[in-house]
Amino acid sequence: MSQKVAVLGTGKIGEALLSGMIRAGWAPTDLLVTARRPERAEELRARYGVTPVTNPEAAKTADTLILTVKPQDMGTLLDELGPHVPADRLVISGAAGIPTAFFEERLAAGTPVVRVMTNTPALVDEAMSVISAGTHATADHLTHAEEIFGAVGKTLRVPEAQQDACTALSGSGPAYFFYLVEAMTDAGILLGLPRDKAHELIVQSAIGAAVMLRDSGEHPVKLRENVTSPAGTTISAIRELENHGVRAALIAALEAARDRSRELASGNN
Repeated sequence: MSQKVAVLGTGKIGEALLSGMIRAGWAPTDLLVTARRPERAEELRARYGVTPVTNPEAAKTADTLILTVKPQDMGTLLDELGPHVPADRLVISGAAGIPTAFFEERLAAGTPVVRVMTNTPALVDEAMSVISAGTHATADHLTHAEEIFGAVGKTLRVPEAQQDACTALSGSGPAYFFYLVEAMTDAGILLGLPRDKAHELIVQSAIGAAVMLRDSGEHPVKLRENVTSPAGTTISAIRELENHGVRAALIAALEAARDRSRELASGNN
């Protein structure tokens, strides 16, 4: 892998990506980083052997630019990069809610742009990254993006029109599970368990359930039915979840997240 890749605005997700790429075989000498604070850039150099550069230097030197700054900072970054990015550079955006057209309008005509929505499990190499092509991105560009983000988890190609839905489902998805674990831990305490034991019970149950969903090939309804015996404890709990509208609340929550992603795309911050 001899192409040079620059990660611009290297925060936690950007660092996770760097770390994963190095483990996957990328040479640190082929990886460039930019950071707002010089001490952060030097920290990354010391930790991974990558090369800190300025944003314009990254644009001139790297074959692929991965933009990981916050959505509200993306316009400023593009203003800085625009004059320095040749049209043959691949630009990968990791910013939630910003369409590829936003980048194409601010970069040289014909610049290939790929939009990626990843999530925080990238920090433990279990990310779900959703990849979409802009107007000028080719199949080879998408494959290259998959090689990069595949270093920290799974990847899935979707049309860009589905990105807002994917952001709601998987981009924000880990937060929903953390919220559920928090609520179940509180319930365990209410039922008389110490917090640490309640937490351990729930986390391991969640891991086991996720592995079963991934590896069994069974529909979640079938797996749930396997736990739900007649007149038992599980069906009593399920009845209460239905009585309190948990299913409807989840659907409404994901619709709200999708709608907010659309608002961000339209510039309504």
